[in-house]
Amino acid sequence: MATPQLRVSLERKTQSAIHKALAVILSGDLDFHSQASNYASHSLHAFAAKFPPQLPRLFIEGLTEKGETVLDPMMGSGTTIVEAFLCGRRAIGFDIDPLSLLICRVKTRPVDLLEAAWKGHRLLNTAVKLLQRSSTIDKIIEQRYSAASREFINYWFSRQTQRELMALLLAIEREGHNDELLDFFRVVLSSIIITKSGGVSLAYDLAHSRPHRVEKKPYRDAIKAFEHRLSKAAALLSQLPKNSKSVLVKQHDCRERMPLANESVHLIVTSPPYANAIDYMRAHKFSLVWFGEDIEALSDLRSTYIGSERLFEKDIPLLPSSVRRAISILEAKDARRAKVLERYFADMRAGLEEMYRVLESNRCCIVVVGPSTIRGQVVRTHALLADIAESVGFRTVEIAERRLDRNRRMLPAAFRRNNNSQIENRMHNEFILGFQKPAS
Repeated sequence: MATPQLRVSLERKTQSAIHKALAVILSGDLDFHSQASNYASHSLHAFAAKFPPQLPRLFIEGLTEKGETVLDPMMGSGTTIVEAFLCGRRAIGFDIDPLSLLICRVKTRPVDLLEAAWKGHRLLNTAVKLLQRSSTIDKIIEQRYSAASREFINYWFSRQTQRELMALLLAIEREGHNDELLDFFRVVLSSIIITKSGGVSLAYDLAHSRPHRVEKKPYRDAIKAFEHRLSKAAALLSQLPKNSKSVLVKQHDCRERMPLANESVHLIVTSPPYANAIDYMRAHKFSLVWFGEDIEALSDLRSTYIGSERLFEKDIPLLPSSVRRAISILEAKDARRAKVLERYFADMRAGLEEMYRVLESNRCCIVVVGPSTIRGQVVRTHALLADIAESVGFRTVEIAERRLDRNRRMLPAAFRRNNNSQIENRMHNEFILGFQKPAS
């Protein structure tokens, strides 16, 4: 949290005052290992590798005032958006992932506890009654989903669990006259599917980058799991402030021109995908397919994500010499991986250019990212992104390092000795890049 003296200086919004405030924050303790992160709506739904909410809160409270605009153009689970919302700022979040959008919308919408409890109870009763007509449920699944989606569902979900989830979905849809409660119930349903362990699918752990099927996984009743999560989720959201109109969450690709005016944002806090790291869609499709997203369409969408390994014929912008050197070194080992890395940095340049455009002069952009190891080559992503940011006009104030608390993060590999996973080997720390946009 910024000191009162820095807050006074910040009110004048001079370049030096904001620079000093950012430098002080980045020089402090950024680990937060002893602090709880499950307050407000942050624990509503599991999400891989999200940063602790205290991290964006430090920058929001120290670098902005109430009523100012905070942007996360790659919002993921919406941690920055929730914190900006709780701090009384105007929060804007963009992402192209459908589940991210759904989760973040719900995490910033207070619900009426009595209404949610009453309709939730009615929904559960409806689901139990529907479940008694198992042949009808089976027929609905057959008609509702494509052959490819059914193949996915049949592989990852037992027949009984399929019936329970379909019964819950049909019951949720009967309550669909209230769009906000409909989204709320969907997120609760998703939260019993996508968990670090113990979800209702046959996947052992949806935090893994490549989930694997466990044939003899203990059965978990989806109706009872939903009921348990429902009461907890309603209690969390009923305590949120009633200022959700100050939140804008929209599907948008940050590499394209954002629907924001030049210099209309007062702070950016974001954590882009790591180069060659977590594949979020591998987990998200377990819920999205039930919501009607075709499994093949989700695969196509996944290929457009920053960090995706699918290559497209697209012009590569001029990248700094340090980035070109890293790509060239990798090219000698693996030409295809080098192309993927080049595409990643080209995408990040496009995103940083847009962040620079919408950010007000003198204000700050915070980027949280970790290093990557590709074919045995350590890619210092943080340093290379700093070079790219400076090439589009930002000035680097400082790059701070924080240690990851693996026991409290939903990460894609278990921490154990003699683990040869590349993801495991590189995800022990991350870097906070503090940029400032200089005055015109």
